[in-house]
Amino acid sequence: MSVKAKKHLGQHFLTDENIARKIVEGLSFENYKNIMEIGPGTGVLTKYLLEKEQNLYLAEIDTESIEYLKNTYPKITEEIFVGDFLKQDFNFINNDQIAIIGNFPYNISSQILFKIIDHYELIPEMVGMFQKEVAERTASVPRTKEYGILSVLVQAYYDVTYLFTVHENVFNPPPKVKSGVIKLTRNPKEGLAGNEVLFKQIVKAGFNQRRKKLSNSLKVLEIPEELKTHEFMDKRAEELSVSDFINFTKLWKENR
Repeated sequence: MSVKAKKHLGQHFLTDENIARKIVEGLSFENYKNIMEIGPGTGVLTKYLLEKEQNLYLAEIDTESIEYLKNTYPKITEEIFVGDFLKQDFNFINNDQIAIIGNFPYNISSQILFKIIDHYELIPEMVGMFQKEVAERTASVPRTKEYGILSVLVQAYYDVTYLFTVHENVFNPPPKVKSGVIKLTRNPKEGLAGNEVLFKQIVKAGFNQRRKKLSNSLKVLEIPEELKTHEFMDKRAEELSVSDFINFTKLWKENR
C-alpha cells in the first residue's frame, strides 16, 4: 500500500532519512511524557518517534495515510490518532505537557503556530518544518524585513532557533520552495500575563502599517493620553523588540 500526496492537504512527503532523524533529534524529550506529530503522512518521522518513551499522538486527517501508518507500524493503534490539530482541545492529555513535531503542511503552518501560542502552557517545545520564508519570519529579529506580527507573537512565548534549511529535492512531490526547520522552546516573557489580548491588538495594529510611526498606526486603538508622547510613538513597529512590545502593553493597560 502506498499513499498519494494530496495537493489540497498541502502534502509533500519527506524522503530523506537523515533529515528525518535530525528533525526528531531536535526535540529534547525532557520533562514531558507526550508528543504529537502533525501530518505524519508516510511515517518518516513517526518511526523514530515510536522508539522514544513518550506517548505518541498523530494529528492526521488523511484517511489513506492513517490506514498506511496502521498497516506499516504495528505499534500504532486507532487510539493514537487525534484528527485535525487545529481543532484540538488537548483534554485527552489531562493537562499534561505535550511537545509538537512535524513536517507541517505549508497551507496551515501559520495557523499551527498560533494554535501552539494559544496553548503555550501545555506545549514546552516544538520542532517543525515550514516553508523557509515562514521559518525565517518566525525566527527574525527587529530592524529586518522579515520581522513582523508572526515573529513578535511567537517570540513573546518561545525562544526560536532556526535549525537548518531543507532542499526541495528530498520530498515527494518536490515543493516549489525550500523549507526551514525551527525549534520553539517555551520561555514566557515577564509582564504578559493578563494582557494577551491587548498585546496582540497592539502588535497587529503596529505592523499593519509598518512603514508608519506608531503614533499613526496605533490610532485605531485609541491611544491613552499619557502614552501619546512616549518615545516609542516616534518609532516604527519593526524597530521595537519583543520586550519593548510587552512593556509598552503593560504601560498601555495601566493608563487606560
